[in-house]
Amino acid sequence: MGDADIREQQQLRARLGELESEHRDLDDVIGQLGTDTPFDQLQLQRLKKRKLGLKDEIELIRSRILPDIIA
Repeated sequence: MGDADIREQQQLRARLGELESEHRDLDDVIGQLGTDTPFDQLQLQRLKKRKLGLKDEIELIRSRILPDIIA
């Protein structure tokens, strides 16, 4: 593994941490928004859609960091 590969892995791990943090934050906001009445249904849908997008990006980065090894 060369220096470029190591730097890429470090960048991916840093990005993964950022995405996971944002995902957790959105989870908290969605939970709080759901307890407030009345709440903005459109805002809730947008937050959930963003959260799903983050989940997809997190899974993509995880697969790049730890690719599946077929034995």
